Amino acid sequence: MPLDLPAYLAARIRDVPDYPQPGVVFKDITPLLGDHVAFAGAVDAIVARHGRGTVDKVAGIEARGFILAAAVAYHFGAGFVPVRKAGKLPYRTVSESYALEYGTATVEVHVDAVAPGEKVLIVDDLLATGGTAAATARLIEKLGGVVTELDFLVELSFLNGRQNLATRRIFAPIVY
Repeated sequence: MPLDLPAYLAARIRDVPDYPQPGVVFKDITPLLGDHVAFAGAVDAIVARHGRGTVDKVAGIEARGFILAAAVAYHFGAGFVPVRKAGKLPYRTVSESYALEYGTATVEVHVDAVAPGEKVLIVDDLLATGGTAAATARLIEKLGGVVTELDFLVELSFLNGRQNLATRRIFAPIVY
């Protein structure tokens, strides 16, 4: 019997109630990462959508996005771009701020992380409101990169993140 990959992956995501604050149910992907079949399946689900040689760089959003994006970049034969919170990168950076429910946040990449015209796939573990992903896409484009798609392991559809990314191609094998 063939494997139902989305169900297999979803069964390895642990709900942690009231983390990081009361009322929030955190989707913990560490059990999935610890299962070699699930981890490989998650990476392969993204890789299979695009094919080797179709992107130049894979941008991973801090921190869990790093794990998936680095593995995807390896399979593509592409470079990896870490997208970090402000002040975490050692070299000159370019930044993009975005609105949170209460306040703002900022993501950064090195000024030389993406060359003009490079095709960039953005990867993160979870699509929630889409603010961080939208800011990351704007950041890549600020450097002259071409965002090919935004791929996530999990989408929390009830938070309407696709609305912040309405003009973007999006993929997530697990949708809640």
